[in-house]
Amino acid sequence: MTQHYMLLTGASRGIGHATVKLFLEKGWRVLTVSRQPFSEECRWPSARESHIQADLADLTQIDKLVAEVRERLDGAALHALVNNAGISPKGPGGTRLGVIASDALTWTTVLNVNLVSIALLARALLPELEAAKGSIVNVTSIAGSRVHPFAGVAYAASKAGLSALTREIAHEFGPHGVRANAIAPGEIATSILSLGTDQLVEATVPMKRLGTPREVAETIHFLCSETSAYINGAEIHINGGQHV
Repeated sequence: MTQHYMLLTGASRGIGHATVKLFLEKGWRVLTVSRQPFSEECRWPSARESHIQADLADLTQIDKLVAEVRERLDGAALHALVNNAGISPKGPGGTRLGVIASDALTWTTVLNVNLVSIALLARALLPELEAAKGSIVNVTSIAGSRVHPFAGVAYAASKAGLSALTREIAHEFGPHGVRANAIAPGEIATSILSLGTDQLVEATVPMKRLGTPREVAETIHFLCSETSAYINGAEIHINGGQHV
């Protein structure tokens, strides 16, 4: 049986953590990328050896990151690239950063992490993805299609851009046998929920509950599996009906 490999960015908590655990249960080998150093809380087998520290806000680190990934793959193909890393800076007291409150550094940092680095990673790793007829999954957000009470303008714009980038990659990489899709989570039960989320869920989510990281991870796995072999350029809403 062929050993499957996944590279996942933003692995240190929440959706990333849940996705790593699920893919390991399914027998995949997982390489993780985070701007944080290795955490001892990551107790899955080979976690330390699989971790690569990189700050995606610094685009000059992309080439080094890709070289490290290739070294870890050691000639193997890459079956999945899951772009989960994302940042949403807040103002004083956790306030939302709108257009007036967002300076050039905020825009540059958010766009580099949430959008530009993803395009550069996909571009650089196309040979490894093509060898596996692999799958790219980009994590967008409900904030990419509507004004959100907590997500700032730079985050929202980056996620809207990521939806467009997903379509572009699907169009361009499809002839190479590589699929690209996106998932757009809504309110998911992670450690970084904003105050007021409970009221938001009650008012806007028809299912009246938060989603779980595991539910998001299951959708990511579906998009990386042969079951979804003819799905390309799609964006799946994971929000309990919040978008309707």
